[in-house]
Amino acid sequence: MAGHSKWANIQHRKGRQDKLRSKMFSKFSKEITVAAKMGDPDPDKNPRLRLAVKEAKQASMPKDNIDRAIKKATGGDAEDYEEIRYEGYGTNGVAVIVETMTDNRNRTASTVRSTFTKYGGNLGETGSVGFMFDRKGEVTYPPTVGDADTVMMAAIEAGAEDVESTEDGHVIYCADTDLNEVSTALEAELGESDSTKLVWRPTTTTEMDLEGMQKLMKLIDALEDDDDVQRVTANFEASDEVMEALE
Repeated sequence: MAGHSKWANIQHRKGRQDKLRSKMFSKFSKEITVAAKMGDPDPDKNPRLRLAVKEAKQASMPKDNIDRAIKKATGGDAEDYEEIRYEGYGTNGVAVIVETMTDNRNRTASTVRSTFTKYGGNLGETGSVGFMFDRKGEVTYPPTVGDADTVMMAAIEAGAEDVESTEDGHVIYCADTDLNEVSTALEAELGESDSTKLVWRPTTTTEMDLEGMQKLMKLIDALEDDDDVQRVTANFEASDEVMEALE
């Protein structure tokens, strides 16, 4: 699995679930409100909103919170958020993409830049690392849903592009514009997925040792603690031994 997936595992292992859950719900609410404001407030008529609501539900976000976020968009009192992507380098030259949603571009740019600097990274220009990633749709399933061949056949029928199957489960990739259709077809065949979202999939990765991962984690941790930051993706790879030592 690539950087973003391993980082999710790290978060779980670090036992920060309560703090992360509150911050995660806040970010989901922002995405739901923006999606509803930009399009139709009905998820069935708005693919971006449908995806945002689905991701929030899969993270166990309460229905009341989701409904409140949608109503905020239709009530006319929602903030005007701007979506900005920042790109830079972390420890050992690891490529980092930071997706933000902000009502103050100057504040966010200043915070992201200072965070990179504080933790030994460098903020680059837009496009400086983006070429090392592909924008993809990602659908994940647990290993109990079936063996690799079963999932591969379902993925091909659904129009997916690639499948990675391990003892931890199955990760299915598709074109970013096809995620809504592919995920719907997969669920008809395999049932409810563990997660469905848009990701930056690394096309090249950087192998990290324990010291490098510890430094990189501090950078990613600090970035994700910023309320303006929605997602952080990095193109690192690390051995099972290194990952276990991070617990």
